Amino acid sequence: MQYAGVMTRFGALAIDFLLFCALFFPITRLVKGVWLMSPSDHRWASGWFVSDPLCLIFFIIIVAYFILLEAYAGATIGKGICGLRVIRAGGNGKPGLMKSFIRNLGRVIDSLPAFNILGVVLIIGSPEKARFGDRLADTRVIHVRHRTSTD
Repeated sequence: MQYAGVMTRFGALAIDFLLFCALFFPITRLVKGVWLMSPSDHRWASGWFVSDPLCLIFFIIIVAYFILLEAYAGATIGKGICGLRVIRAGGNGKPGLMKSFIRNLGRVIDSLPAFNILGVVLIIGSPEKARFGDRLADTRVIHVRHRTSTD
């Protein structure tokens, strides 16, 4: 079993976010009249909390996308294109809904202090290349296609 490193995971995440952009930018243009929203285009409740309905819908879609696809398919579209799968630690199948939820909740910690630095450090320093969310949920990300180089 070959665990997925930082670069392949980053590539998968980049593909997922390009897909979100391809979906969300045109919707934003139709609803808000702009391709990319600036702070003045948002409805702000107070401080940094975004309460704009469109942004909240996009946030829910993104969270559901990662949780549901990893739970039931074992991979997001980006992970699938990159030949990655999320599995239960020990290699016994897809994570399921609860483990996927916990794993993705761990992204909040992995993102600290900024730019997923903690997650990157944990992946690099772990023999199983597990970030905090993986450790918390007892999941791992593996290559499903044979790779000849390391990442």
